[in-house]
Amino acid sequence: MNLFDRISEDIRLAMLARDKGRLEALRNIKKVLLEAKTAKSGAEELSDEAAIKAIAKLAKQGRDSAEIYKQQNRIDLYDPEMAQVKILESYLPEQMGDEELTAAITAFIAQAGATSIKEMGKVMGIASKELAGKVDGRLISDKVKSLLS
Repeated sequence: MNLFDRISEDIRLAMLARDKGRLEALRNIKKVLLEAKTAKSGAEELSDEAAIKAIAKLAKQGRDSAEIYKQQNRIDLYDPEMAQVKILESYLPEQMGDEELTAAITAFIAQAGATSIKEMGKVMGIASKELAGKVDGRLISDKVKSLLS
């Protein structure tokens, strides 16, 4: 069962359980996946990799929104937003730890033959592609900067 089908089944289960918060988050995921599916030149199936990228983007947007709510002392909006982010993250692969990220970036630096911060673009191209959905892009960028400096 691919990710799209799993989300569809989870929507059905959330409806049966009358779990409004989970149902809203899952419907949001499905809407984005359907949009991605139709945007991909009419492909029949949406790959799990593309689905994970779309869900990761949604989760990042949710975290960013929640951070703004927190800065504005709007806890009434922050809590539901973070609850939705948790649901989104449950469909993402386990996030890499700092040590794993450092090891992976070090390998990408060696692969690209980068020796200075001027070659950050080469490393970012490889890292972004290989680590999609496993680590936030900002963390990748920060780690590449620190290792190349």
